[in-house]
Amino acid sequence: MAPAGRSKEPSIERTTEYEDFIQSLAEYHEKRGTILEREPRVGNRHVDLLRLYKEVVERGGYDVVSAEKLAWRSLGHHFNLGTSNLPALAFNLKTAYYKNLAAYEITQVHKKEPPPKEILEEVTARGAALLTRTVENFKPPGNREQGQLANGEDSDHSGDEGQGTPTRDKGGSEEPGSIGRITRGLRQAPPQRVLFQPDLSSSRQTRNASLNMNSPHSASQYLGGNINSSSNPTSMSFTVANYEPRPQMPLTLRPVITPGNNPELFKQKQRALRDAAALRGSRTVPAHKGMMLPGTGFEGPNIYVRTLLALRSGIAEEEDYALHHLVKISHERGEKYRFEAFPGLAEGLVEKVLGISSLFYDVKWEVSYREDGFIREKHTLDGINGTSDILAKLTSLKPLDLGDDMETEEFSHRLSKINEAGLVLRNMAMLEENAEHLSHLHAVRDFINIALNLPFRPSVVELQHYALDIAEQITKYLSLEPEDPLYRSLLTQLRSSDRGIILTTLRAISRISMNLEENNRLKGVPMSVIRRISDWTLIDDEELVNACLDFLYQYTAVEDNVQAMLTEVNVEGLINQLVRLLLHGATEKETKVLVKKPVKGRSAKEIPNLPLDLLEQLLKYEEPERSAYWLRACFEEDPDEDITQIALWQAYQGRFSEFSSRGALLPAAEFIKNVSTTFAGATAQVLAGPAPKFIIKGIRPRHIPMDPRGRVYQRCLWRKEWGKKESECGEFLLKGKNMWDHIIQDHLRIPQREDGKWDFTNQSNRRYTCNWGVCTRFAPHGTDSLHRVGMHIKTHMPETKKAHIKAKHSLSLSADGPHDAQYRNQIFFNTAVDENGDAAGLPLTAALVLRNLARNLGKGDGGPSVGIGSESEKERGAWMRRLFAPVEPQL
Repeated sequence: MAPAGRSKEPSIERTTEYEDFIQSLAEYHEKRGTILEREPRVGNRHVDLLRLYKEVVERGGYDVVSAEKLAWRSLGHHFNLGTSNLPALAFNLKTAYYKNLAAYEITQVHKKEPPPKEILEEVTARGAALLTRTVENFKPPGNREQGQLANGEDSDHSGDEGQGTPTRDKGGSEEPGSIGRITRGLRQAPPQRVLFQPDLSSSRQTRNASLNMNSPHSASQYLGGNINSSSNPTSMSFTVANYEPRPQMPLTLRPVITPGNNPELFKQKQRALRDAAALRGSRTVPAHKGMMLPGTGFEGPNIYVRTLLALRSGIAEEEDYALHHLVKISHERGEKYRFEAFPGLAEGLVEKVLGISSLFYDVKWEVSYREDGFIREKHTLDGINGTSDILAKLTSLKPLDLGDDMETEEFSHRLSKINEAGLVLRNMAMLEENAEHLSHLHAVRDFINIALNLPFRPSVVELQHYALDIAEQITKYLSLEPEDPLYRSLLTQLRSSDRGIILTTLRAISRISMNLEENNRLKGVPMSVIRRISDWTLIDDEELVNACLDFLYQYTAVEDNVQAMLTEVNVEGLINQLVRLLLHGATEKETKVLVKKPVKGRSAKEIPNLPLDLLEQLLKYEEPERSAYWLRACFEEDPDEDITQIALWQAYQGRFSEFSSRGALLPAAEFIKNVSTTFAGATAQVLAGPAPKFIIKGIRPRHIPMDPRGRVYQRCLWRKEWGKKESECGEFLLKGKNMWDHIIQDHLRIPQREDGKWDFTNQSNRRYTCNWGVCTRFAPHGTDSLHRVGMHIKTHMPETKKAHIKAKHSLSLSADGPHDAQYRNQIFFNTAVDENGDAAGLPLTAALVLRNLARNLGKGDGGPSVGIGSESEKERGAWMRRLFAPVEPQL
């Protein structure tokens, strides 16, 4: 069976252009006050609005397309909406454009103001002339007068207005046997007959019964008032006057003639009946009594039964009539025409198409339904068990002397009728129930064998394509052995040079046993066919390559088939092509990939001290700005953390009390209020209990202070004693240069010259090491090269990307700081997916064929149970290295 993941190509290609167009369209509809359906569904597919917009605009716009006959139906074919009930699909496609794109087209393309939504989006899509539609000239669609639409367009103008049922052709009648233009005309349903129902009510007229409220005159007379219905006939205003009853009108009675009041008349009728009976020598009962005479109520069979009876009649004119109408019915109403509901229809069509042999051979096939399976005549087909020697019978037939390619009128007529019968079978086989029904008719398989083995003549190509289409639909219900005539006939077609025949044959073979529990092992396929199929994968024809890969997927799933390919087929070249197909139609896209998830650091145990330079900056501000900047410098928002109000107040007092001469500090209440002003998520709360606790919920201390400009300081992680965390320096410095000068002067103790530069002379008798965090670049005993140590220490400074990452790493290890999310740019090649987002198309099938080859290489008869180190396993390893090692980088 076909790969499970493969599906039809996606209906919407989500490119950047598509996303931009949909965004612009959504903004337009929002401004217009209408609703945009971003992915309208027509049939079983979603419509690409950008592609639909381009197609319609290219054809001249909505008005031009709607004015062209069957134009929307043509667009339906272009969008692969299917063939079932195409008129309804075409109208739904037109409606999708009308509701979502028509006004946008008028604004963007024609640079005009579209009609109001009340006469555009909020009404049906029937009709055209949107560019000239106004409130004054527009009449709601649906009000038809004498076959015309409300806006003046003929009801059959485009043919796509959802006309789901065939109608009678307007012009003339067609010959039943005509094979010309296939019209949509069928018999119209007969008018409904309404049985007479006598009025059983009393003949006495009541007061209410004498009033006809549908008549304004009578209603006015009854109420003695006026009825105002000039503007709206359903809205009436009454002025009620005094009621005066009308006098009762006398009843007009007519006598009914009965045998009691007029016996002479009935005696005359009885005498006339007896005289007529005596002339016929019969009884006095009329000869037609109890019979339904022609034209007295029976309308005849419907078109479906009529065509079936005509097909089985054996009368040439009736068969021509049946085939002519069956072609139209199977095309337009195939989903309602099932073989099981019309016994004998399939057999009648098969008997008709079997007549193709009589045009080229001296034979007239007969189908035998004997249960013993004994077939004595060579021109008889076994309809019960199938004709196992059908190919031998075809070989033994005597061909007719047809001369040149000129065909007689009789030959052409017979061939056209056979082609019509084949087309009906093909159309009806597209329905699953009909395909399964045909799979149980062995005569259908015999017909396919006969059609595929006809002499090579252009006149039989059409019927052969119909036969292959039928085979494609029914093989999913068949299990074919290598010696089966149908299987052998299909394999023979793969030697053809006709692309259509090759495509359909590959699909038919790939579908064998698809709906059965048995597996299709594809035994007996000649290696010459496998080589041709491998070569076809190199052709720039996506549909053909897809069919070839489906076939190879089924074929390579069998271990023995792969083993046979290794010596007969260029497997190396096939694998190279399959690897190239893995990126067929792929689009390159660069995306950020999360390397390391962000981790929220633990709260600092104490409030950080302010560096001197930061303290000097804060002292320049007045309260309450100073306390606000101090809070931002030492605290950050965290909805899960809290701090006591007293601890926060004491930290503020301890930091700025010695500088009270530069400005008075805020009172405690104002300071607590300022916390909520500084941090939007911070709130003052009281925790109830024996001893109430006053807290600030929503903030926590920072690990490292931040200056008023939002720049985070760098903490010096130099340890005064190697390996002891508690001996960390802990000094905060803002810039990398300041940190460098701090380490050189305070930790490495390099003297500074009068010109401000560092004096690195006379330092060779000392040993140096790096005590930054957990750095182990140098051993505790260090090195005598100050240059090496200095160059290494610069990697811890925040100027370079590498140093920044290391500084963050050291911070997280030493101070339990947060881990930011880390990303890297990754290039992806996106291949085709279906509507559910699953892999599809050529890349998926190529990957499945590669998987089958890798699984079954070198197994042979040993199967998967060969032991490690055995000869089969060694051979398998050799084949794997030979075939897959060259393409390993691409994989």
